[in-house]
Formats: sequence, C-alpha cells, structure tokens
Amino acid sequence: MSPRLLIATTNRDKIREIIGVLSPVPYQIITLDLWPHVAAAPETAPTFLENAREKARYYAATTGELTVAEDSGLEIDGLHGVPGVESARFGGPSASYAQRFALIYDALRAKGASGSAARFVCSVVLVRQREILFETTATVEGCMAPEPRGSAGFGYDPIFLYPPYQRTLAELSAEDKASVSHRGQAFRALRQFLILDQNSRSVRQRRS
Repeated sequence: MSPRLLIATTNRDKIREIIGVLSPVPYQIITLDLWPHVAAAPETAPTFLENAREKARYYAATTGELTVAEDSGLEIDGLHGVPGVESARFGGPSASYAQRFALIYDALRAKGASGSAARFVCSVVLVRQREILFETTATVEGCMAPEPRGSAGFGYDPIFLYPPYQRTLAELSAEDKASVSHRGQAFRALRQFLILDQNSRSVRQRRS
C-alpha cells in the first residue's frame, strides 16, 4: 500500500488544484475530512513561508500523518504588499471576494496606482512529525487587471493579469493556470521531491 500524504487545507478549490499538480505521485492523498473535529491551525506569522511551516507542523503533530501545508496570497506593489498574508481574511473573514475586489480597486484608485504590478506567492512545506523535509516558495509576476475578468479559477484570480497571455488567471484553463501559477510551480517542485524520495526509499529497501 502506498504511504499517505495529508494535504492540510479545507479549501476545496486548492485541494483540487493541488491533487491535479501532484498526480501521479506514489502516495495516497488524504485530506482533513478524516479529522472533522480538528481545530484550524493558527496563521499568525508575518510571512507565507512561516505560516506554511506553522500549519504543516500543527497538522502533522495533530494527525500523525506526513503533511503538506501551503500559505499563499496576492501582493500588490501599489498597496505596499497588501493583502499579502492577510489575503484570505482581507476585508474581514466573512467578506466575499467581490467585496474584497471593490476594496482593492478603491484603494488603488485613491493612490493613483491602477494597473499596479502584483504577484501571487505560494509557500509549501512538507513535515513528518515536526521535522521539515521540504519547503519552497514560488511566485508568478503580473499586474492588476482593469476590472475583474473570467469565471474560472478562484480567489483573486479574476483581478490578476498575467502579461504573457494578456489574460487574468480566471480566464485560463486549469491546465494553463497550473503551468504558470505560483501554486503549480511550488507543488511541481514538491512532486519531484516526493518521487525522488520514494524512489530512494525503494532502493534502500531492496538493498537491506
């Protein structure tokens, strides 16, 4: 039986993207659905990488599983990096993304920074017990779209314009988005690590 790998997020859109990038990988992918009563991990660190470490260690310790966690968000240069690590909570935890978009566009207009450079950032950390086995951070550079566009993707995808395609991430197919996105880059790096690690374990087992 393949070893298990816990994807430590309850965001269904992220889970779908992550599984799509990791497949095929020699692990049985499991989710936090198996632990419905586990409290959410704290996200109090000032950087994406530190938050991903906190979450991976928390869920690995709580569940006993090999655990991967990520922290990701949108940084807008014209707003000095806002929303940044607060991307999922920007405007309040109950704010819709339409409301968040409106707040961002209002702030950009007030600063005369419409079309500002921006980037998506994704940090990924793999933990067994409390030991960090792998970590990486990936970014995709772009700028703010003149208005929200596209119905694919999720989160801030409709307001992030990817210049090489002149489309927002929400206007890309799942495959095209994964090929350039911050999350796609980060989890492809993890996939390579997992495959190499599993192969080396198999070699050691055959030799022992």
